[in-house]
Amino acid sequence: MLLPEWVKLKLREDSFVKIYLKKNKITTVCETLRCPNRPYCYNAKTVSFMILGDRCTRRCGFCGSKKLKPYCPDPMEPQKVAKVVKDFSMKYVVITSPTRDDLADGGAEYYVETVKEVKRLSPETLIEVLVPDFGGNLEAVKRVISSEIVVFSHNLETVRRLYSSLRDANYERSLKILKEAKELRAEVITKSGIMLGVGETLNEVLNTLKDLKETNCDIVTIGQYLQPSKNAYPVVKYINPEIFDRIAEFALKVGFKVVLSRPLVRSSTKAYEAYLAIKEGRYGRL
Repeated sequence: MLLPEWVKLKLREDSFVKIYLKKNKITTVCETLRCPNRPYCYNAKTVSFMILGDRCTRRCGFCGSKKLKPYCPDPMEPQKVAKVVKDFSMKYVVITSPTRDDLADGGAEYYVETVKEVKRLSPETLIEVLVPDFGGNLEAVKRVISSEIVVFSHNLETVRRLYSSLRDANYERSLKILKEAKELRAEVITKSGIMLGVGETLNEVLNTLKDLKETNCDIVTIGQYLQPSKNAYPVVKYINPEIFDRIAEFALKVGFKVVLSRPLVRSSTKAYEAYLAIKEGRYGRL
């Protein structure tokens, strides 16, 4: 299936950022999941860090992460991430990870330690975390939401009907994670994302947005699914930008404060801008 023009990005990426990350053995979701926005983000000297390695214990069909036995967590990783943040003088960072069901708390403590180390070296830096579901461990959610973060994100990814074929996860559990986070710290912005083009119907997408809003989620990102490898779940359809516009209008109507809905939108697209929009009361579409 040929890529339509609206899912192509034609920018030269900043090779310095790529070389720096490789030299310092920093794992990013940008490279691991082959994000199409890498050129834009690298040129802006921004990255989304992936802690706890690039090997996932789940087998979600859409994901490009490695399905191998995970390595033991690197005890120096929080310091490595914090050094990059300081070297690049980053105002805002996103920290995520693969799912680590092999760890008792799903890796929650490593999130906490990484956040703590970043804030130690760069006190003014704002931090967003994009977490897995921690196996439904609400104590893990409590640990992370209690750290010095400004945005707590967990992606729903797709509609309820497609969870069994696309996700090695649970739809209701993901909603519960977001709801619990907001109830624990109402001042922390919550965020989620879904992808289109995997066989969902428009009505299913709209119902999913209603379910998300019932958790009091503040930000939603909606983008086109792009197959990360030939072994991953195939793209069923490339969704026309006009559909993304219609979905964005609906999301704003049901009460999301900030909506990003375009083919190349990913979880971390304009993350800092979305945060600022909410803090400054500039609700709407980015």
